[in-house]
Amino acid sequence: MTPAPSTSAARTTSSSRSGAKGGAAGKAAPTKPRLLLVDGHSMAYRAFYALPVQNFSTTTGQPTNAVYGFTSMLINLLRDEEPTHVAVTFDVSRASFRTEVYADYKGTRTKSPDEFRGQVDLVKEVLAALRVPVVEVEGYEADDVIATLTERAVAQDVEVLISSGDRDAFQLVRPGVTVLYPVRGVSELIRMTPEAVEDKYGVPPQRYPDLAALVGETSDNLPGIPGVGAKTAAKWITAYDGLDGVIANADLVKGKAGENLRAHLDSVIRNRRLNALVGDLALDVDVPDLLRRAWDREQVHTVFDGLEFRVLRDRLFATLESAEPEAEEGFGVDGAVLLAGEVGPWLTEHAADRTGVHVQGQWGRGTGEVTGLALAGADGVAAWVDPVTLEPADEQALAAWLADPVRPKVAHDVKGPSHALRARGWDLAGVVFDTALAAYLCRPDQRSYDLADLAVRHLKRELRAEGSGAAAAQEAAEQLTLDGGEGPVGGDQQARAEEGMIRALATTELAGVLATELTERGGTRLLAEVELPLVDVLARQERVGIAVDTGLLADLEQHFADRVGQAQAQAYEVIGTEINLGSPKQLQTVLFDQLQMPKTKRTKTGYTTDADALAALFVKTEHPFLAHLLEHRDASRLRQTAEGLRKSIADDGRIHTTYQQMIAATGRLSSTDPNLQNIPIRTEEGRRIREAFVVGPGASDAGSDAGSGAGSGAGSGGGYECLLTADYSQIEMRIMAHLSGDEGLIAAFHSGEDLHRFVGSRVFAVAPADVTPEMRAKIKAMSYGLAYGLSAFGLSNQLKISTEEAKGLMDEYFERFGGVRDYLRGVVEEARRTGWTETILGRRRYLPDLASDNRQRREMAERMALNAPIQGSAADIIKVAMLDLDRGLRESGLRSRLLLQVHDELVLEVAQGEREPLEQLVRSTMAGAADLAVPLDVSVGVGRSWHEAGH
Repeated sequence: MTPAPSTSAARTTSSSRSGAKGGAAGKAAPTKPRLLLVDGHSMAYRAFYALPVQNFSTTTGQPTNAVYGFTSMLINLLRDEEPTHVAVTFDVSRASFRTEVYADYKGTRTKSPDEFRGQVDLVKEVLAALRVPVVEVEGYEADDVIATLTERAVAQDVEVLISSGDRDAFQLVRPGVTVLYPVRGVSELIRMTPEAVEDKYGVPPQRYPDLAALVGETSDNLPGIPGVGAKTAAKWITAYDGLDGVIANADLVKGKAGENLRAHLDSVIRNRRLNALVGDLALDVDVPDLLRRAWDREQVHTVFDGLEFRVLRDRLFATLESAEPEAEEGFGVDGAVLLAGEVGPWLTEHAADRTGVHVQGQWGRGTGEVTGLALAGADGVAAWVDPVTLEPADEQALAAWLADPVRPKVAHDVKGPSHALRARGWDLAGVVFDTALAAYLCRPDQRSYDLADLAVRHLKRELRAEGSGAAAAQEAAEQLTLDGGEGPVGGDQQARAEEGMIRALATTELAGVLATELTERGGTRLLAEVELPLVDVLARQERVGIAVDTGLLADLEQHFADRVGQAQAQAYEVIGTEINLGSPKQLQTVLFDQLQMPKTKRTKTGYTTDADALAALFVKTEHPFLAHLLEHRDASRLRQTAEGLRKSIADDGRIHTTYQQMIAATGRLSSTDPNLQNIPIRTEEGRRIREAFVVGPGASDAGSDAGSGAGSGAGSGGGYECLLTADYSQIEMRIMAHLSGDEGLIAAFHSGEDLHRFVGSRVFAVAPADVTPEMRAKIKAMSYGLAYGLSAFGLSNQLKISTEEAKGLMDEYFERFGGVRDYLRGVVEEARRTGWTETILGRRRYLPDLASDNRQRREMAERMALNAPIQGSAADIIKVAMLDLDRGLRESGLRSRLLLQVHDELVLEVAQGEREPLEQLVRSTMAGAADLAVPLDVSVGVGRSWHEAGH
C-alpha cells in the first residue's frame, strides 16, 4: 500500500524500563478508563520475524520466538500504558466475507513457516494464564473485532490504544484513539495519533482508507492504480473532498494518472469496500467485560515453565503487579535482634529442633560475605544477628551451632550462602531440607524457585510482616531493639532484620508443606540421599576451582584472533571486496546474488545464513568463500571462549565455576559463570583450550577445602602431580539395555566387543568383522537417536539418506532388538497413563502435553518421555558416583580432590603419590554407582592438563 509510518511520530519503546511496578517510571495513572486492544496474529507474526528462531526454542525443539516476542511486548505495554481494560483479537481463518467478495483477497500470502505454526496456540495459552480475554468472530478479521470494540469504547468515554501492525487500523484513529504501530520488530512502537497519521499520509485518519483504496495493499493482494503513489492519492482526496469526490470527478483528472484512474475505478471501489473495517459486529463481550483481572500465578508458572521463559517470568513478576492481591497475609514476626550474650541462650531455647536459616549477604565463584543471619525456630520464634557486632562468646556459640550436624536446619538454595558462611569462618552442617531443591524435585520444569514466589504459591502468604501502615511499622520498631531495649533499632538495620527473619520463618513453614508434597511425588529419598548431600560436594568443587595456565590461555586467545583475521582476509580475497561477515544481509548479497549459490531456506528478510544452512551449502558447493566464512565463525567462537575464560580467572590463578542443580528438568547439572561444560571437544583446535586447564601448584590455599578428602591443605603432602579424568563409556546405551531388558543389547555389552559393530552385525546380518565404518556410523547414529525420540525423517537428515532407507534401517533394528522397540512404546504409553516418567532412582518428569490437542506439542512430549528416563538416569548415576567418590576420599584420607563434573566425566587433581590408589577408588566407585543389567565401563586418563588427561 504505502511506506511504513515515518519515525517523526511519537515513539513508545517496548523495552525494559526501571520504575515502580505497575507502570512506567514517572507516568501518571490514567484519569479515565483505558482499553488496550492487540491484534494478536499481526503482532505475533512480526515477533516471529524480529527474533531469530534458532535462538528461541525449548530444549525439546519447540520454536518460541513468536510467543516470546509477543509476550515481552504485552508485558511492556501493560506496564507502560497501564490499561484498565485489555483484549487480544485473532483471525479465526483466512476465509471471511472479504474472500467471498474477492476470491484473491490475501491470495498472494505464502503459507506460514513451519516454525510459526503452533505458536499462536502458545500465545493463547500465555494470554489465558495472564487472564487476558481473547475475542474472535468467525468470518471476520481481528481488525473488525478491534473496530467494533473501539466504537463501543468511544461511546462509553473509554480511551483506546490499538497495538497492530496492520495499517488498516489507522482509519480508527481519532482523539482518544491511538494506534501503537511497530517499526522495529515489536520492541519499538510509534504512537499514531490523528496528527501523526495526517503528517505522514497527508490525509486525516478517517480518509486513510480512501488513500489505501487508490494506492492498493500488496500484503492483501489489493492492486492499486498503476503509477499512483501516496502523495498523488492524497492530493486527489484533498482536492475532491474524499474518494467519492475523486470517483465522481475522475474525468477531470488529467494525464496518464487520470487514464489509469478511470481504467481501474472498479478495483478502487472494490478496494475501498474491502479495507473498510466493520464496527458493528455482534460480540459476546462488551468493554466492561474486558476489565484487567489478576493473573493466574499457578498457570503462569505452568505455561512459562513449558516455554522455558525463566527470564521473561522474572521480568513479569518484577515489573507488573497482579491486578488483585495474590496473598492476603504476611508473616507475624515474633523475634528480636540478639545482643551481646544472647546468642547462646537463644540457640539453646529455640534452635534444638528444625531451625530455618537465612543468610544475608553476597556470594559467587566459591566465596562471599555475610552481612546478616536470621534464624527461625520450629516454635515460630525468630532472631537476627549482625556479624559485625558479635562478641567472641556469641561468635563461638553461633559457629558451634552452625557446624553441629545433629542440630537440624532448613534453608533455601543453601549452596551459595554456604560460601559466604565459609568465608566468614563458619562451617554449615546438619541441613536436612532445602526448600529450593524440594520445589525443584516436585516440579522440575518450573525453572524458577524464588522463595517469595514459593511462599505465595504454597503458603498463600507474601514475604512481608503481617499488618501494614505507620502503626505496624512503629510496633515492629519497638519490638526490635538494641542496647538492652533502651532505644529502637536504626531504620536500615530494622528493615534488614525484619526481612531476614521473615525469610527464615517462611523457609521453616515452607519446608513442612513441601515435605508433604515431595512424599506424594516420590522424591523424599532423592532429596535426602542425592541432591542435598551433593550440595556440599559441589560447594567444595566451586571453592577449590581448577588451575589455569594464564599465559597459554592468552596465547590461545591471540592465536584464535589471528585465525579470525586470516580467515576474514582470505574471504575478502575470494569475493574481491570487504563486507561485514557477521551481517546476514551482506552475506545474502554475496552468496546468492554475486556468487549465485543455491538458495537456502527462505525467510522474511531473505535466505537464511545460519550455521546449519551454510554448512549444508558448503557440502553442496565446496566454495572457498564458504570455507573461509565457516573458518571465521569457528575461530571467532573459540576466541570468545578463550577470552571469557581468561576474564574468569580469580586472584588465586584458578577458575571457580558455579554448578546449578535446578536448571535441567532431567536432573543434569549445569555449569555457569563460566560454563566449563561448554569447552569445545569436537575439533582439535577446540580441544586446545583444555590444554590451559592444568594441575595446580604445590601449595594452594584452595587446598584447605581439599580432599573432598581429609580436609588438609594441599601443601601438607607435597602438592599435586597431575589431573585425572574419568568418564562412563556409552552410558545412555547401557541404561537403554537395562531399562528395556533386551537380551540382544545386554549380550552386546557382555560380549566385550565394540557395541556398534556388534549391533551392526545383527542388523545387517553380517559377521562383526564385515561391518564397515559406514554401517557402524549408521548404527551409532540410530542407537543414540532412538534414546532421544529420533524419527525416520530425523535419521534420514542426520545420515543424508532417504526417509525410506532410514525407516527400513529402523525396522531392521527393531526386528533384531524387539525389547528396545517394546520399551520405547511402553514408556510413552505409561507416561500418558500416569502423567510422568521416572529414572532408575525415581526422579520424575511430568509431561502434561502428552494429552495436548496440539500435535506438535504432543509429539515433543512423547520425545521427552523417551529421553527423560535415560538422560535422567545418567544424571542420577554420575551424582551417586560423585557422592561415593567424595565419601571414599574422606574415608581413605586421600588428599586428592574432585574439581569438575562435565556431563559423564569427572576431573580430579591428584596429590603427590596418590595416583594409583586414586585410580582404583575412581574406577570402583564409578562402576558401582548403579546396579544395572550390564556393567558400567569407566575410562580413565591422566596428564598435566585436562587435554593431556583425556582418553
